[in-house]
Amino acid sequence: MKVGVISDTHGLLRAEALAALAGCERIIHAGDIGNADILDQLNAIAPLYVVRGNNDLDAPWAEKIPDLLRFDLDGWETLLVHDIADLPAALDSAIKLVITGHSHKPRIEWRGEQLYLNPGSAGRRRFKLPVTLAVLDVFEMSLEPRLVSLLE
Repeated sequence: MKVGVISDTHGLLRAEALAALAGCERIIHAGDIGNADILDQLNAIAPLYVVRGNNDLDAPWAEKIPDLLRFDLDGWETLLVHDIADLPAALDSAIKLVITGHSHKPRIEWRGEQLYLNPGSAGRRRFKLPVTLAVLDVFEMSLEPRLVSLLE
C-alpha cells in the first residue's frame, strides 16, 4: 500500500504535493493544517488520518479533530501526533510507526523496531528548511519510507 504523509501545510497545499500524493491509498496529515479545504482536497485523493497541530487549536473547523490518533495501517500499529514532545513517555511496544510533524524538519529514524517519521513541512518555507512530504510503502513485513522534495 502506498501512503502519503504530509504535515505543516499551514493553509497551502501545493500542486507539487498533490502530484506526489496521486495514487496513494491512504493519506496521513500530522497537523498544522491551516484550513478545512486542505482536508477536503486530501480526502478526495484517499481516506485520511489527521491530527490537529498547535496552529489548528483555535479553529472552529478543527474542533473535532483529535490531538493524538492511534490506528492500524494495514497491519502496522501507528501513533500520529503533531509534536513529538506530546508522545506518551512510554510507548506501547505494539506501536511500530510513530508519525509527527511540527518541527518542519524531515526525518526518518528507526529506533529498534519502531519507525519515527516526520515528513517535514509541505507549506510555506520556514527559514532555510526544505519543503517536503513523505511517501511510505507499506508491505506485510516491512515499511519503506522516502522523503519527497517539493521545491528545488
